[in-house]
Amino acid sequence: MKKNIVVFGAGGHAKAVIDAIEREGQYRIAGLLDSYKAAGSEVYGYRILGNEQYLLEHREEIDGCIVAIGDNWGRAGIVDRISSLCPDFPFVTAVHPGAWIARGAVLGQGTVVMAGAVVNSDTVIGEHCVLYPKASVDHDSQVGDYATLAPGATTGGNVTIGEYSVLSLGANVIHSVRVGEHTVIGAGATVLNDIGGYAVAYGTPAAVARSRAAGERYL
Repeated sequence: MKKNIVVFGAGGHAKAVIDAIEREGQYRIAGLLDSYKAAGSEVYGYRILGNEQYLLEHREEIDGCIVAIGDNWGRAGIVDRISSLCPDFPFVTAVHPGAWIARGAVLGQGTVVMAGAVVNSDTVIGEHCVLYPKASVDHDSQVGDYATLAPGATTGGNVTIGEYSVLSLGANVIHSVRVGEHTVIGAGATVLNDIGGYAVAYGTPAAVARSRAAGERYL
């Protein structure tokens, strides 16, 4: 019997997450949670049940949750709220069957890997990360918690991406390079050297344009 889960989020990103869950076929989506949309409305035929308080009231009926919020900082905030209300509540991963997860690769809880994405051998993806369609992380790399690789973002092998960081559309990071935490690499950039934390960098080769605060919007 499939486990009952809820998806937190009811926007565009949530639609893509729902698609990955449906196609993977491991879970039954009991409904959606959202802090802003009214309970009773629907997305893709799934009813919005309420907000995170629903989990507190229906804990025995729900086997897990996935937070489908596109913004890294916003996603982390929802995870923290759920964990505070329901300590040890399980978060599930979702891997589209069109993705490739290689031997030795590890995915943290709450992470979503979408169609066409690749996680290569012995790469570790942290918790609550998002790999959008055709994102690729090559062998022996490390991606920190709450990081995002946008569609078409690619890394070489032995790369480190810090927590809460973003590789935007089509960005490329060559092998053995480190990108620090809370950093955004701009669309189409090519990272040839290490980029520190709390920065916005873009261009080819990528260069730091300015500093960035934790939680600063990038979407």
